[in-house]
Amino acid sequence: MNRVQPQHLDLSAIDWREVARRKRRLVSGGSWGMWLAVAMALLWMVPFYYLLITIFKSPAEFATGPKLALPEGLWPVVGNVSAAWQAARMGPAFLNSAIYAVTGAASAVIIAAMAAHGLARFDFRGRTALFMTIFAGTVFPLQLYLIPLFFSYQSLGLIDTRLGMILFYTAICIPFPVLVLRNYMSQMSREMDEAARMDGCGEFRLFFSIVLPNASSPMLALFLLQFTWVWNDLLFATVLTQSPELRPIMPALQVFQGGYASQSPTVILTASFLASLPTVLLFLAMRRTFMTGLTAARN
Repeated sequence: MNRVQPQHLDLSAIDWREVARRKRRLVSGGSWGMWLAVAMALLWMVPFYYLLITIFKSPAEFATGPKLALPEGLWPVVGNVSAAWQAARMGPAFLNSAIYAVTGAASAVIIAAMAAHGLARFDFRGRTALFMTIFAGTVFPLQLYLIPLFFSYQSLGLIDTRLGMILFYTAICIPFPVLVLRNYMSQMSREMDEAARMDGCGEFRLFFSIVLPNASSPMLALFLLQFTWVWNDLLFATVLTQSPELRPIMPALQVFQGGYASQSPTVILTASFLASLPTVLLFLAMRRTFMTGLTAARN
């Protein structure tokens, strides 16, 4: 039997200076990239730094002291929160936004899951055309819907009503979850459905007892995304609501900033911080579920 002779590497033929030079370039390039990332992160954090130090300053301290200096104490934030909460009427606005965001996002995700289940796990003629019709709502800019939506709501008597706001947010939040959940459900095994049907399971029970629990992670991630969008919506909320009793948080904050020009920037920034706090807390509470859902939907 012939043995393969091992080949010896000729180390004398290697240019060690060139190897060291390339290594230095790689290390130098990595260092420059790291420092650039640190600089961009610090630049991105400047507005948040300004926000956080401002809400802990009294109006007098903000007016007389350096704007980027640390606050002298922490107690002025209590007065800023109280003034912002009362002047901007943030209590009813928070309640309205919570109703619109939770109801609209949850209803949209559940309806989208039903639609995605039918589009992904049933074979019927026109399935692709129906999906494209649903998804076409995300192709055009949302501003195009503003004028026809306003006149339609006006003729139906839905302007400045909670029902009108919930119906709009539910409808506008359906297409994107349909896209994500359709792709996710199409990868689920159909043998599971067939086994459930052989055991006498109906379609609704199959969906709510088998399909829905397996799709809970991407559904929760989609709920968080749609909740954030509804909470931060300003354009449609400003057009479709008029009375302060039905106005969500973003239009209320806009009216507060425009109508209370004499207010100190500390109060205005405190109101802005309070308006953004629920979405931040919700994301922090659901961050693991959110990442898990995004991973599952991507795969």
